[in-house]
Amino acid sequence: MTISGTSGAGIPDIVGAAGLTDDDLADLYAYPDTTEPRVRANFVASVDGAISTNGSSTGLTSPLDQRVLKLLRSLADVVLVGAATIRIEDYRGIRIPESWQQRRKIQGLEPIPPLAVVSGRADIDPGSRLLTDTIVPPIILTTAAASAAAKRDLAAAGAQVVELGPDRVETAAIMDTLVGLGMRRILCEGGPSLAGQLAADDVLDELCVTTAPTVVCGDARRITHTERPAQLRMDCKHIIFDTDGFQLARWARKP
Repeated sequence: MTISGTSGAGIPDIVGAAGLTDDDLADLYAYPDTTEPRVRANFVASVDGAISTNGSSTGLTSPLDQRVLKLLRSLADVVLVGAATIRIEDYRGIRIPESWQQRRKIQGLEPIPPLAVVSGRADIDPGSRLLTDTIVPPIILTTAAASAAAKRDLAAAGAQVVELGPDRVETAAIMDTLVGLGMRRILCEGGPSLAGQLAADDVLDELCVTTAPTVVCGDARRITHTERPAQLRMDCKHIIFDTDGFQLARWARKP
């Protein structure tokens, strides 16, 4: 691993991807040593800011991006995702390599983190891979206004269904619920409305962004989407340059 720069001086570490081991990546993406909850979002985007091509992120990803995605999941207590993203990307349950499961056990974590899915209407197919192709049952964060039948079907399919409010899943309720379940290291994988909600409500601590070396044009959404403007000042902690032109950056909130 080749590194230049000094993060402590406000200059990001510049890292060449060649030869990066799993331990190197774990060091680069390690959570701060704190008992406070930590919310990290992870996205891939084109050079011109699009987070999808033809409605999915699949066309923007790379082997290193997928490797880091798995690493970030391995470091997290829970993976938080919006229902629309679950449907678009056809999510299944999280998979963690056996070696990382052992590391998690040593750290006192469950071997595999659950998916926590935000769905105000509980609008999730109980026959989807989220429920039929998983080792750990998902947590569905929904509302009292959601269809009682939908909630019953999801519970019958194995999900843990949690009502967080009358008609909207608020950020504070999400945080209180996950932290109450012992899940403090929270990885958000989108979509942009959920990431925008977390940012606007001032709980987004980190943003990991893989930039694909392509321009896609079109009308694809960007990483955060919200009608409530917000500005979060962030420092770039590192940038990994891959040989195929992809760049992977980790941004963290300024203290």
